[in-house]
This record gives sequence, structure tokens and C-alpha cells, in this order.
Amino acid sequence: MGQDSPYMRRALRLARRAMGTTSPNPTVGAVLVKDGEIVGEGHTRPYGQEHAEVVALRQAGERAKDSILYVTLEPCSHHGRTPPCTDAIIDAGVREVRFATLDRNPLVAGSGRRALEGAGITVTAGDEEESAVRMNEAFSKWATTGLPYVTAKFAASLDGKIATRTGDSRWITNEAARRRTHRLRAISDVVMVGVGTVLVDNPQLTARNRQDRPLRRQPLRIVVDSHGRTPTDARLFQEQGPVLVAGAHVPQVRKEALERAGADVMELPAVDGSVDIKALLALLGQREVTSVLVEGGSALLGSLFDQRLVDKVVAFIAPVIIGGTTATTAVGGEGVDTITQALPLCDVRTTKLGTDLMVEGYTDFI
Repeated sequence: MGQDSPYMRRALRLARRAMGTTSPNPTVGAVLVKDGEIVGEGHTRPYGQEHAEVVALRQAGERAKDSILYVTLEPCSHHGRTPPCTDAIIDAGVREVRFATLDRNPLVAGSGRRALEGAGITVTAGDEEESAVRMNEAFSKWATTGLPYVTAKFAASLDGKIATRTGDSRWITNEAARRRTHRLRAISDVVMVGVGTVLVDNPQLTARNRQDRPLRRQPLRIVVDSHGRTPTDARLFQEQGPVLVAGAHVPQVRKEALERAGADVMELPAVDGSVDIKALLALLGQREVTSVLVEGGSALLGSLFDQRLVDKVVAFIAPVIIGGTTATTAVGGEGVDTITQALPLCDVRTTKLGTDLMVEGYTDFI
């Protein structure tokens, strides 16, 4: 299977180009090879348009006959907004299909493989599987549970502070770490913060390029704001892209003011006087949101961890000491009573970004 890797790695690179543009569909890359030559390739187009396999087949044309298809995800076999990819593969006369990982969507989940094998096509799976699974971890959770994948992101000092005792937080981490944050926003359906973050930091929450210009595609920005305290002149409303204020006790006058500023105000149930985060995530899942990047603040992150709603953690750690008993820590909430109850992260990876460190890990809440 090792000889397959160059073509599958090419398919993965193609898929990465489409990350953040295909939701609620998965991100997929495909490469068609005939007689050792790539005759067609492509990645999934925005939702409702062609899947990667169809793009590659169209590019290959007649050369697709008797070719080998390398694709990062099991081809779909059901009718959605587009016809089944398995039908197109069979009709094109592809000889063999090699996919990286099974599609966990219950509508597929092995049926694509069975359809291809039923048509006499040789099918193998597993090459570059780990990379392919990671690429579509948000889609897989949403497809199997109906809930979006939640990534908790924060930037902290070495002693775990996200701001000084006066509230100053710009900038704890370096430019390389901030660029990585913009990449995370660009591939997420939603960027979420609590109202406290808006009141203190007045963030834009947009995805921007190296020249600090907003990208064409922006995530939905959500402010969890029980009482509608978000200022109508906040920088959120001065940037392109939609804004949603999720409240529980928003006075009518505040709702109307926020709507005039450009927000969609959503009323949700309350739990202990605050927005019911579980209800919010369930509603987002129903709206086909597959991924949520939560950037704080401390109270919102604490609530998510207390309720075991976080799937992944991305922490940027700067080698500075802030100190101060009243300085804000990254994760608030109730926390745990004993060290043995502390949340261990799984499959932890670290990346050095200049002098800063990015730590990524997964919870075992699912």
C-alpha cells in the first residue's frame, strides 16, 4: 500500500484547499491515475456543487476508463443535492478505487464500497487514513450525532492567564500564533465568544490573510449574550459577514437595537439565568453547522468544559508570566474537585510557532 501514498497524499493536499468551503458536506480530494499518469483530479466544490470524484472524472474524460481513483473519503452512494458519486465512477469505467477512510455518515457508512464492489470494481481502503479522518472530524461528528464539533481555543501566558488584572490582553501570543488563529476561523462554520469578550476586547472575529485583509468567506460570528449587552457600535458590526446574538432574557428594546446594528437575535432557553449552551449547539446542528470555534472568554469556556461539550482543544502558550490572583484564567466555570478528575487530553500534538507553543488535543467526551 506504500506505493499508493504519493497519489493519496496529492488527494489530501487537494482536499485541504477546500477546507472551510464545503460544509455541511465533507472535504474530499480525488486523483485519477492511468498508466502511472494523473489524468484527472479535483476537490469538493461548495455545498450543492460537484463532489471531488465528479470533478476529477470530468477532467479525465474518456481517459477515466480503466483508471485507478484515489479519494480521501469513501464515495457517496445516496442522492442528496447531487447524484451518487458511485454511479459516476461506475459509468466512467474506473477499474479500481482506493479510499483513505470510510464515510461515517449513516447514509453512506460502507454502502459506497458495496455499490462499487457490486459493479465489479476493486476497492481498497486505509491509505493515509489518520490524516483523512482528522480532516473531516467535524463532519463525522455532525453526521453521526446531529451536533457541531466544538473546538475550544485560547491564548495564554505560561501561568495560564488570558489577560492581566486590568483586563489587558493584546497581545499575549506572537504574530505566527495569531495567523494560525485566522486559519482556524477560516475553516470553521462558526466563531463563538461570550459577551464579556466583546465588552473587554471588542474583537472583529473575522478570518484575515497575512495582509490583514478579510477573506471572502467568513464564518458566522456568535455572541453568547443572555441579556443583550453587546454594544451596537461593536467592531463585529463593522466587518463583513453575519453576526448572531444568542440571548435568553434580551429586552425588546435591546433586541431591536441589535437587529438595526446588523445582528440576528436568537432567543434561547435559560439555565441558571444564562443561555442554555446545549440548546444553542443543538439548534446550530439543525441549521447544518458542523464546526464551532469557541474563542472565549473564561466563563463560556468553563461552561462548555463543565458540561462536557468540548471535542478538541487548541491552546497557544506564550513564554511570559502575567501573575496576579485576579488576572483572568483561560477556563473558568466550576472546574473539578480533585486532580484525578482533571480532564486529560488525548492524541496531544505540539507545534512550535516562533517562541510560542501550540498545543492540540482531544477530549474523550464523545
